[in-house]
Amino acid sequence: MSLTESLVTASLPAVATGLPSADEAVTHTLLNCLLREVSGPEHQTAVAHGHLLLRLPRRGVELRVALRRTSLLGAHRFTGPAMEQQHDGGWEEIDWPCLARYIQDELSLRTGVRNDEFLDQVASSHQATSAALIARSRRTAAADGDGLTTYLATYLASEQSLLFGHRFHPTPKARTGDTASWLSYAPETGASFPLRHLAVRGHLIAEESAEDGAVQAIDRLRPDVPDGYRLLPAHPWQYEMLCEHPGLRRAVARGDILDLGPAVKPFAATASVRTLYDGETFLKFSLNVRITNCLRKNALYELSGAVALTRLLEPVLADLAIRFPGCAVLREPAYRSLALPGPDGAPDRALLEGFGVIVREGLSAHLMPGTTPLLAAAVADEYPTGPGHISRLLDGAGPRTARDWWAAYLKLLLPPVLAAYFDHGLVLEPHLQNVVVCVDEDGMPAQVLFRDLEGTKLLPEHHAATLAALPADVAGPLTYDAQRGWDRVVYCLLVNHVAEVLAALADLHPRSEHALWSQVRATLQAYADRHGCPPQLGSLLAGAPLPAKANLLTRWERKADREAGYVRLPSPFAGDVLDTWSEAR
Repeated sequence: MSLTESLVTASLPAVATGLPSADEAVTHTLLNCLLREVSGPEHQTAVAHGHLLLRLPRRGVELRVALRRTSLLGAHRFTGPAMEQQHDGGWEEIDWPCLARYIQDELSLRTGVRNDEFLDQVASSHQATSAALIARSRRTAAADGDGLTTYLATYLASEQSLLFGHRFHPTPKARTGDTASWLSYAPETGASFPLRHLAVRGHLIAEESAEDGAVQAIDRLRPDVPDGYRLLPAHPWQYEMLCEHPGLRRAVARGDILDLGPAVKPFAATASVRTLYDGETFLKFSLNVRITNCLRKNALYELSGAVALTRLLEPVLADLAIRFPGCAVLREPAYRSLALPGPDGAPDRALLEGFGVIVREGLSAHLMPGTTPLLAAAVADEYPTGPGHISRLLDGAGPRTARDWWAAYLKLLLPPVLAAYFDHGLVLEPHLQNVVVCVDEDGMPAQVLFRDLEGTKLLPEHHAATLAALPADVAGPLTYDAQRGWDRVVYCLLVNHVAEVLAALADLHPRSEHALWSQVRATLQAYADRHGCPPQLGSLLAGAPLPAKANLLTRWERKADREAGYVRLPSPFAGDVLDTWSEAR
């Protein structure tokens, strides 16, 4: 059977009528990864008769899944189970564990190595998705008729609505530990809980600030700390994992650390799990837990790096705010941690990193009056799981209103990210979970806020003097070379973010996908016309392939996210370029 790629325009049901089961969600995510990173690049796929067909040539398996909608970028919408072709030509349903084993076999044969963690991580993701769906049904029943009365409640609901996670990651909800250990702290369950408060003798506190008063965001949480001590808030989940550390126990026993117990005011879990919000300040904690791909611990260089970036980016962010008044970056002006000496006299690294907490600005300092902030990932979700979903913002509006909404969104999002890169050598990481979009009373985009400096990097050629003044172990992780930086910008901005919001819009108006991509290209072209067209942007506009982070292969190879490779996707702009050439002739 010869498999060749072709798009169909058959009338397929585009909008999901309900939430998928955990089985279907995991199956569809695995198929997305196969299509993007394995079968697609090897030309082992086809779209025909309302189905996607995929071949695993080394394993000798042919699969298919029914389609709700096709996509110019290959980010199709699936429905129902995966099917395997039988020897007699018929098709038989397979479950997600079987599909995961086929992928394990294919990648083992392709790479010559095995990853014995893979199946357990897929199972962990399935378990977490199942728990999230159960928790959602209980929350919906309990909250029936309550409604959301404030912008903060609506915002937090958007943060906590991501039941299925990144649809191009093989284990988007994987978490180490059994479900009972994390369920109370999971955003998907609507978790809100008090922090654990420790009072630490002042000489055992490690902290840095980019400006005077930045650590007051921590100190205000408990003004009545005993004299000679400083407050150190801890994520209760992390405290459970570290409380038996021998050094910590000895410090508590001799009174260098006072366990003040749980606080009163609750913090809500946001989509990243470890970043919590009380309506005033975000606190980004360490968690000795692997979530999706990485151990979510604030390494020492990340603690210092956040403060260093906040300090050195002050003039850059001021310039971007003036030139693009609809955007802002949430700064991270301070961190605090525990510098308890270990056996060698140096601070115990496990405790220094394990109790590290980064202060991030809250929304109120930047939020435009009359707007409601929403997590971009919730706006773009494949399924309408939260109040900020695009289907609720547009509320049945027609294609013209959808295009107006899209034009406003693109005008806010694209120019500042491009200016940051080309004018300032700054690599922002505007993927869906790092951007908050603020909408007005009519649901129209009015502002975008970028967050999480962990993924923000500098191009060395733009910042040589600044980087030279930093310790090498801090400066090194803050940089990307120009090519890696550009790949990261294009992937996060266009493939992860723009393409997914566009997909959600196209679900509402399936015949509009090409027009929506044309709007993206027009916005990029307008920027190029106004601000110059560097070669990288010219290549993008000419229809060069787009970089997509290879999450499946990165997980298989057990690489850190920073070391992730990319696969190249056919550009949705290529058709526009060909049309322009045809008209010119």
